Amino acid sequence: MSGTTIDPWLREILRCPACRSQLRDQDGGSGPELACTGESCGLVYRVEDGIPVLLVDEARRPG
Repeated sequence: MSGTTIDPWLREILRCPACRSQLRDQDGGSGPELACTGESCGLVYRVEDGIPVLLVDEARRPG
C-alpha cells in the first residue's frame, strides 16, 4: 500500500476528531485515506494532496 505522504511526526499525533481514536492508513481506491480504529466509530477520512481532511461532516462510513 502506498503511504499518505503525511509527515511522520504529524502522522503520529493525528486522531479521529469524532472519538479521539488512532487513525490507520488505507487505500480507498480513489486515493489514500485515514480510517478510525475505534470500534464504535470507524469513520474514514480522505487525504487530498497529502493533507488529511479531518472533518466529521465530510467523512464516510466504511461499507
